[in-house]
Amino acid sequence: MKYLQWLIKGLAMGAADVVPGVSGGTLAFILGIYERLLGAISAINVQAFQLLLKGRFQQLWRHIDGTFVLCLFAGIFLSIFSLASLISWLLEHRPVPLWAFFNGLILTALPFLLRSVKWSLSRALLASLGIVLAVFVGMLSPVDLQPSSWMFFVAGAVAICAMILPGISGSFILLISGMYAPVILAIRELHFSVLALFASGCVLGLLSFSHVLKWLLQRYHDATLALLTGVVVGAMYRLWPWQAGEFMYSPSRYAIAFGQNDLLLALLCFTSAVFVMLALLNLEKWLGAEPERPATDDAVVGQSKE
Repeated sequence: MKYLQWLIKGLAMGAADVVPGVSGGTLAFILGIYERLLGAISAINVQAFQLLLKGRFQQLWRHIDGTFVLCLFAGIFLSIFSLASLISWLLEHRPVPLWAFFNGLILTALPFLLRSVKWSLSRALLASLGIVLAVFVGMLSPVDLQPSSWMFFVAGAVAICAMILPGISGSFILLISGMYAPVILAIRELHFSVLALFASGCVLGLLSFSHVLKWLLQRYHDATLALLTGVVVGAMYRLWPWQAGEFMYSPSRYAIAFGQNDLLLALLCFTSAVFVMLALLNLEKWLGAEPERPATDDAVVGQSKE
């Protein structure tokens, strides 16, 4: 059953990654798989290539936590390719219920995040810094451009770094850089050459940045968690349902400006999101799986020597 819960968590991460302003890394952080995911990604290193060249495929699979990664990324890609068109339509025609849903997801999880940190004055200051950083990124204005092919590679490398950072949305980084619409178009119309460039950039960015994050969590665990928690809190700025462009509205002023505020539908989506997040947070209990524990370097080395 643990394979099913990894797949479900991957589906949740993929859905979040499609929406500008929401991060799949946020969902991984909230759902307790963030450190394990970083450990698995950063395990794709020199030792992994040595095992590959020696033909020791079983040890390689254990070294990179292959089953976990396969289930998780199967869920992510399934969610992205199945939901890209729907979420694009919602963002254009009914954005308020969509933002309300993700608002409910993050707000429901915040108490769990706050309890995961052993708070002190220095960690509270780091959390405040994370809030300021996320709000600053959220206030940046989108641009519009006609991208060259090489820009898809660069966009993939930058966006994937944001995607694995809780609170900072890779999709939003694509949006403010003018690359969101071209990437979504490539996914919807299956432009494989463009997608290959974008994926190559994602691989490079993922492998390099994951090592930085893993190093920080190994040496400054609670301080890093405090900073990341602050980033998640600050990212709520971009999740206010009644927004348009760079402006935030009250529901009544939104109705005056746009003809309707979808208040009842937003409340329904927010309530649904609360139950969805509670279900995701209790997957291990309901599926009878053990809670996630981040893999340690010693464990990985021990597996590799078997």
